[in-house]
Amino acid sequence: MPAGLRQVVPGIPGTPLPRGILGASCTNVTDVTEDEIHQLNGVEWLSIGCCPARDWPDPCEDPQPGDPTQKEFCRPSTEHAAPITIYAGAECSAPGFSYAEARGQALASLALGEQHAIEAGFMRTKLSVEAVDTTPAEGPLNIAQGVAALEGCLAENYGGVGTLHIPVGVAALLGCCNVLHDDPVAGGLRTMAGNCAVIGAGYSYLNLGPGGIPAEPGAAWLYITGPLAIRRGPVDVIPDRSRASASVNIKNNDRRVLAERTVVVGTTCTICAVQVRASP
Repeated sequence: MPAGLRQVVPGIPGTPLPRGILGASCTNVTDVTEDEIHQLNGVEWLSIGCCPARDWPDPCEDPQPGDPTQKEFCRPSTEHAAPITIYAGAECSAPGFSYAEARGQALASLALGEQHAIEAGFMRTKLSVEAVDTTPAEGPLNIAQGVAALEGCLAENYGGVGTLHIPVGVAALLGCCNVLHDDPVAGGLRTMAGNCAVIGAGYSYLNLGPGGIPAEPGAAWLYITGPLAIRRGPVDVIPDRSRASASVNIKNNDRRVLAERTVVVGTTCTICAVQVRASP
């Protein structure tokens, strides 16, 4: 075949990871309406289920050691979720890059990468800030032990189904010990206890533990939370079509277009963390 100029063809489309924070069955994702747009400033609510139900001894039976003498009452706590802004930008020389092309690039990049950005933002602003570290003094556990520690930690504080947050970089190890299975009834990946899992590239990208501490070499941080509720705002393109000319920097003739949206990721009750070895 004779040499010649390469032909320009459409880019290769991608598919978001199916087990990420937006695709996992344990995540409730809501696109807010215009009437709900104020929720993107952050939301708060009274916790449900963070105070455990307890058993009460039969008054007709003889008291046993350790029997409670009075019933306990619990005040629900106020919980909140803060906004996270995610974005993707496209930049190129304006003469060969129209506004429509730049806009399409930015939107496609955001659609493919928004899970990554949400996971990283959630780890940075919530998981690593509020988690209780269950890693023993001896150091990181193997992955099955780590999941067991997390499930025990959550079960002590919450009676419902929880959500594991697993970095993609160690996800394959979960199959070595049958820690997770695909549950056709409940949907998604589940543990033997019934907790579901989010497997996220954003968690691998940061790999931060409580206090923002990076994992040791050859290790990874895993988390468990209660269920997730994600409120997602509309995508804003900056500048919009009416101001397409404003996308060009007249100093260097480069065009820039930004696509961004705000999300609010909420969870409930205790957040637990553990460091595991990234090897079988």
